[in-house]
Amino acid sequence: MRQIELKALAKINLGLDVLGRRENGYHDVRMVMQSIYLYDDVKIERTKKPGIEIKTNLYFLPVGENNIAYKAAALLLEEFRIKEGVIITLDKHIPVAAGMAGGSSNAAAVLFGMNRIFGLGLSQKGLMARGIKLGADVPYCIMRGTVLAEGIGEELTELPPMPKCTVLIAKPPISVSTKTVYEALDARKGLNHPDINRLIEGLETGNLPYIASAMGNVLEEVTIPLHPVIEEIKNEMKTAGALNAMMSGSGPTVFGLFENKTQARKAQEKIRNKALAKQAYVTNIHGTRRI
Repeated sequence: MRQIELKALAKINLGLDVLGRRENGYHDVRMVMQSIYLYDDVKIERTKKPGIEIKTNLYFLPVGENNIAYKAAALLLEEFRIKEGVIITLDKHIPVAAGMAGGSSNAAAVLFGMNRIFGLGLSQKGLMARGIKLGADVPYCIMRGTVLAEGIGEELTELPPMPKCTVLIAKPPISVSTKTVYEALDARKGLNHPDINRLIEGLETGNLPYIASAMGNVLEEVTIPLHPVIEEIKNEMKTAGALNAMMSGSGPTVFGLFENKTQARKAQEKIRNKALAKQAYVTNIHGTRRI
Protein backbone atom coordinates (compact mmCIF):
# COMPACT_ATOMS: atom_id res chain seq x y z
CA MET A 1 0.00 0.00 0.00
CA ARG A 2 1.52 3.32 -1.10
CA GLN A 3 -1.06 5.76 0.29
CA ILE A 4 -4.19 5.99 2.41
CA GLU A 5 -6.93 8.62 2.86
CA LEU A 6 -8.70 8.94 6.20
CA LYS A 7 -11.32 11.02 7.97
CA ALA A 8 -10.09 12.45 11.29
CA LEU A 9 -13.29 13.06 13.29
CA ALA A 10 -13.87 15.91 15.74
CA LYS A 11 -15.12 15.26 19.27
CA ILE A 12 -17.42 17.00 21.68
CA ASN A 13 -17.68 16.51 25.44
CA LEU A 14 -21.20 15.56 26.54
CA GLY A 15 -19.92 15.82 30.09
CA LEU A 16 -16.66 17.15 31.53
CA ASP A 17 -15.68 17.11 35.18
CA VAL A 18 -12.29 17.88 36.74
CA LEU A 19 -11.63 15.96 39.95
CA GLY A 20 -8.31 17.47 40.96
CA ARG A 21 -4.75 18.37 39.99
CA ARG A 22 -1.80 16.00 40.17
CA GLU A 23 1.67 17.00 41.38
CA ASN A 24 2.96 16.76 37.80
CA GLY A 25 0.47 19.42 36.68
CA TYR A 26 -1.94 17.07 34.90
CA HIS A 27 -5.59 17.02 35.99
CA ASP A 28 -7.73 14.01 36.85
CA VAL A 29 -10.88 14.20 34.75
CA ARG A 30 -14.12 12.32 34.21
CA MET A 31 -15.58 12.99 30.78
CA VAL A 32 -18.04 11.55 28.32
CA MET A 33 -16.58 11.99 24.84
CA GLN A 34 -18.51 11.74 21.57
CA SER A 35 -17.20 11.81 18.00
CA ILE A 36 -19.18 13.69 15.35
CA TYR A 37 -19.21 13.89 11.54
CA LEU A 38 -17.13 17.03 11.31
CA TYR A 39 -13.72 15.95 10.11
CA ASP A 40 -10.35 16.76 8.59
CA ASP A 41 -9.25 14.81 5.52
CA VAL A 42 -5.86 13.21 6.11
CA LYS A 43 -3.85 11.71 3.26
CA ILE A 44 -0.61 9.81 3.92
CA GLU A 45 1.72 8.93 1.04
CA ARG A 46 4.68 6.61 1.41
CA THR A 47 7.85 7.95 -0.26
CA LYS A 48 11.29 6.51 -1.04
CA LYS A 49 12.84 9.74 0.23
CA PRO A 50 13.33 9.63 4.03
CA GLY A 51 11.72 12.27 6.24
CA ILE A 52 8.34 13.82 6.92
CA GLU A 53 6.61 16.48 4.83
CA ILE A 54 3.40 18.13 6.05
CA LYS A 55 1.06 19.97 3.67
CA THR A 56 -2.04 21.83 4.84
CA ASN A 57 -4.74 24.21 3.59
CA LEU A 58 -4.25 26.53 6.61
CA TYR A 59 -1.32 28.91 6.19
CA PHE A 60 -0.92 29.52 9.93
CA LEU A 61 -0.48 25.88 10.98
CA PRO A 62 3.08 24.73 11.73
CA VAL A 63 4.31 22.06 9.31
CA GLY A 64 7.44 21.02 11.20
CA GLU A 65 8.19 19.36 14.52
CA ASN A 66 5.61 21.49 16.34
CA ASN A 67 2.77 19.84 14.41
CA ILE A 68 1.31 16.89 16.33
CA ALA A 69 0.74 14.93 13.09
CA TYR A 70 4.46 15.32 12.38
CA LYS A 71 5.26 14.03 15.89
CA ALA A 72 3.00 10.99 15.34
CA ALA A 73 4.79 10.10 12.11
CA ALA A 74 8.24 10.64 13.67
CA LEU A 75 7.33 8.38 16.60
CA LEU A 76 6.59 5.40 14.33
CA LEU A 77 9.40 6.03 11.85
CA GLU A 78 11.90 6.05 14.71
CA GLU A 79 10.48 3.13 16.68
CA PHE A 80 10.28 0.80 13.67
CA ARG A 81 13.44 2.16 12.03
CA ILE A 82 11.61 2.86 8.79
CA LYS A 83 14.01 4.10 6.10
CA GLU A 84 11.32 5.52 3.83
CA GLY A 85 9.42 8.76 4.45
CA VAL A 86 5.88 10.14 4.29
CA ILE A 87 4.02 13.10 2.84
CA ILE A 88 1.03 13.97 5.06
CA THR A 89 -1.67 16.25 3.64
CA LEU A 90 -4.06 17.78 6.17
CA ASP A 91 -7.22 19.29 4.67
CA LYS A 92 -8.54 20.99 7.79
CA HIS A 93 -12.25 21.57 8.46
CA ILE A 94 -12.40 21.10 12.25
CA PRO A 95 -12.00 24.54 13.90
CA VAL A 96 -8.47 24.97 15.25
CA ALA A 97 -7.81 25.47 19.00
CA ALA A 98 -11.51 24.97 19.60
CA GLY A 99 -11.84 22.20 22.22
CA MET A 100 -12.71 19.64 19.52
CA ALA A 101 -9.46 17.62 19.42
CA GLY A 102 -8.69 18.47 15.79
CA GLY A 103 -4.92 18.12 16.25
CA SER A 104 -5.25 14.96 18.34
CA SER A 105 -7.55 13.45 15.72
CA ASN A 106 -4.98 14.22 13.00
CA ALA A 107 -2.29 12.48 15.07
CA ALA A 108 -4.58 9.47 15.60
CA ALA A 109 -5.21 9.24 11.85
CA VAL A 110 -1.46 9.35 11.14
CA LEU A 111 -0.78 6.53 13.63
CA PHE A 112 -3.62 4.44 12.17
CA GLY A 113 -2.67 5.16 8.55
CA MET A 114 1.05 4.53 8.92
CA ASN A 115 0.29 1.27 10.71
CA ARG A 116 -1.64 0.23 7.60
CA ILE A 117 0.64 1.43 4.81
CA PHE A 118 3.85 0.15 6.44
CA GLY A 119 2.23 -3.08 7.72
CA LEU A 120 3.43 -2.54 11.31
CA GLY A 121 0.86 -4.95 12.77
CA LEU A 122 -0.10 -2.79 15.74
CA SER A 123 -3.45 -3.47 17.43
CA GLN A 124 -5.83 -0.67 18.41
CA LYS A 125 -4.49 -1.03 21.96
CA GLY A 126 -0.92 -0.73 20.66
CA LEU A 127 -1.79 2.42 18.72
CA MET A 128 -3.50 3.93 21.77
CA ALA A 129 -0.44 3.20 23.96
CA ARG A 130 1.67 5.21 21.52
CA GLY A 131 -0.98 7.90 21.19
CA ILE A 132 -0.83 8.83 24.88
CA LYS A 133 2.80 9.88 24.36
CA LEU A 134 1.52 12.57 21.99
CA GLY A 135 -1.47 13.90 23.95
CA ALA A 136 -4.24 12.90 26.37
CA ASP A 137 -6.98 12.99 23.67
CA VAL A 138 -5.11 10.91 21.06
CA PRO A 139 -6.07 7.44 22.43
CA TYR A 140 -9.74 8.48 22.39
CA CYS A 141 -9.42 9.75 18.80
CA ILE A 142 -8.16 6.30 17.81
CA MET A 143 -11.05 4.58 19.65
CA ARG A 144 -13.85 7.06 18.76
CA GLY A 145 -17.58 6.71 19.49
CA THR A 146 -19.24 7.26 22.89
CA VAL A 147 -16.64 6.80 25.61
CA LEU A 148 -16.04 7.50 29.31
CA ALA A 149 -12.56 8.99 29.78
CA GLU A 150 -10.92 8.98 33.22
CA GLY A 151 -7.45 9.49 34.67
CA ILE A 152 -5.87 12.29 32.60
CA GLY A 153 -8.15 11.20 29.76
CA GLU A 154 -6.33 8.01 28.82
CA GLU A 155 -8.45 5.49 30.78
CA LEU A 156 -11.21 4.76 28.29
CA THR A 157 -14.42 2.74 28.69
CA GLU A 158 -16.84 2.26 25.82
CA LEU A 159 -20.40 3.41 26.60
CA PRO A 160 -23.74 2.67 24.92
CA PRO A 161 -23.92 4.78 21.73
CA MET A 162 -25.73 8.10 21.58
CA PRO A 163 -29.27 8.19 20.17
CA LYS A 164 -29.54 9.73 16.72
CA CYS A 165 -29.74 13.53 16.73
CA THR A 166 -28.56 16.66 14.91
CA VAL A 167 -25.60 18.59 16.27
CA LEU A 168 -24.95 22.30 15.69
CA ILE A 169 -21.35 23.41 16.19
CA ALA A 170 -20.45 27.11 16.56
CA LYS A 171 -16.99 28.51 17.24
CA PRO A 172 -16.79 32.22 18.06
CA PRO A 173 -13.78 34.14 16.68
CA ILE A 174 -11.83 34.07 19.94
CA SER A 175 -8.96 31.99 21.35
CA VAL A 176 -9.04 30.27 24.71
CA SER A 177 -5.90 29.13 26.51
CA THR A 178 -6.50 25.68 28.00
CA LYS A 179 -3.62 26.28 30.43
CA THR A 180 -5.17 29.55 31.65
CA VAL A 181 -8.60 27.92 32.07
CA TYR A 182 -7.23 25.05 34.18
CA GLU A 183 -5.10 27.40 36.30
CA ALA A 184 -8.17 29.55 37.00
CA LEU A 185 -10.17 26.41 37.83
CA ASP A 186 -7.53 25.33 40.37
CA ALA A 187 -7.99 28.64 42.18
CA ARG A 188 -11.78 28.29 42.39
CA LYS A 189 -13.77 26.78 45.25
CA GLY A 190 -17.37 25.60 45.38
CA LEU A 191 -17.51 24.41 41.78
CA ASN A 192 -20.76 23.07 40.34
CA HIS A 193 -19.70 19.59 39.20
CA PRO A 194 -21.76 17.84 36.50
CA ASP A 195 -23.40 14.49 37.29
CA ILE A 196 -21.52 12.16 34.93
CA ASN A 197 -23.28 9.07 36.35
CA ARG A 198 -26.67 10.56 35.42
CA LEU A 199 -25.40 11.21 31.90
CA ILE A 200 -24.30 7.56 31.61
CA GLU A 201 -27.78 6.45 32.82
CA GLY A 202 -29.29 8.43 29.96
CA LEU A 203 -26.99 6.70 27.46
CA GLU A 204 -27.89 3.30 28.92
CA THR A 205 -31.60 3.95 28.37
CA GLY A 206 -31.14 5.78 25.03
CA ASN A 207 -33.21 8.73 26.27
CA LEU A 208 -32.02 11.78 24.31
CA PRO A 209 -33.86 14.48 26.35
CA TYR A 210 -32.54 12.92 29.58
CA ILE A 211 -28.99 12.84 28.18
CA ALA A 212 -29.29 16.50 27.13
CA SER A 213 -30.57 17.54 30.56
CA ALA A 214 -27.65 15.75 32.24
CA MET A 215 -24.94 17.45 30.15
CA GLY A 216 -22.48 19.64 32.03
CA ASN A 217 -18.98 21.09 31.73
CA VAL A 218 -17.25 22.34 34.88
CA LEU A 219 -14.86 24.47 32.78
CA GLU A 220 -17.75 26.73 31.71
CA GLU A 221 -17.58 28.34 35.16
CA VAL A 222 -14.16 29.70 34.26
CA THR A 223 -14.34 30.25 30.50
CA ILE A 224 -17.78 31.92 30.17
CA PRO A 225 -17.04 34.86 32.52
CA LEU A 226 -13.92 35.52 30.43
CA HIS A 227 -15.82 35.17 27.13
CA PRO A 228 -19.57 35.96 27.51
CA VAL A 229 -20.16 35.28 23.79
CA ILE A 230 -20.15 31.57 24.69
CA GLU A 231 -23.26 32.07 26.83
CA GLU A 232 -24.87 34.13 24.05
CA ILE A 233 -24.39 31.29 21.57
CA LYS A 234 -25.76 28.74 24.05
CA ASN A 235 -28.88 30.88 24.56
CA GLU A 236 -29.43 31.30 20.81
CA MET A 237 -29.31 27.53 20.35
CA LYS A 238 -31.73 26.87 23.22
CA THR A 239 -34.14 29.57 22.03
CA ALA A 240 -34.12 27.95 18.57
CA GLY A 241 -35.11 24.57 20.02
CA ALA A 242 -31.93 22.83 21.18
CA LEU A 243 -32.56 20.23 23.88
CA ASN A 244 -29.44 21.66 25.49
CA ALA A 245 -26.28 23.53 24.49
CA MET A 246 -22.85 23.45 26.07
CA MET A 247 -19.23 24.43 25.61
CA SER A 248 -16.93 21.63 24.42
CA GLY A 249 -13.64 21.06 26.22
CA SER A 250 -12.05 24.28 27.48
CA GLY A 251 -13.82 26.17 24.69
CA PRO A 252 -14.61 28.31 22.92
CA THR A 253 -16.72 26.01 20.70
CA VAL A 254 -20.37 25.54 21.66
CA PHE A 255 -22.55 22.64 20.51
CA GLY A 256 -26.28 22.13 20.67
CA LEU A 257 -28.28 18.89 20.40
CA PHE A 258 -31.43 19.07 18.25
CA GLU A 259 -34.12 16.53 17.44
CA ASN A 260 -35.09 18.64 14.41
CA LYS A 261 -32.56 19.51 11.68
CA THR A 262 -34.68 22.48 10.51
CA GLN A 263 -34.38 24.06 13.96
CA ALA A 264 -30.62 23.52 13.90
CA ARG A 265 -30.38 25.25 10.49
CA LYS A 266 -32.37 28.24 11.78
CA ALA A 267 -30.13 28.52 14.84
CA GLN A 268 -27.06 28.32 12.58
CA GLU A 269 -28.39 31.17 10.44
CA LYS A 270 -29.20 33.36 13.47
CA ILE A 271 -25.77 32.81 15.01
CA ARG A 272 -24.07 33.75 11.74
CA ASN A 273 -26.32 36.77 11.13
CA LYS A 274 -25.60 38.11 14.62
CA ALA A 275 -21.85 37.61 13.95
CA LEU A 276 -21.53 35.45 17.06
CA ALA A 277 -19.66 32.80 15.05
CA LYS A 278 -18.67 32.53 11.38
CA GLN A 279 -17.72 28.90 11.86
CA ALA A 280 -21.11 27.22 12.40
CA TYR A 281 -21.82 23.71 11.12
CA VAL A 282 -24.82 21.37 11.22
CA THR A 283 -23.76 17.74 11.47
CA ASN A 284 -24.55 14.37 13.09
CA ILE A 285 -23.33 12.04 15.81
CA HIS A 286 -20.85 9.33 14.74
CA GLY A 287 -21.81 5.75 15.63
CA THR A 288 -25.38 6.35 16.78
CA ARG A 289 -27.66 3.89 18.53
CA ARG A 290 -29.76 1.86 16.11
CA ILE A 291 -33.46 2.62 16.70
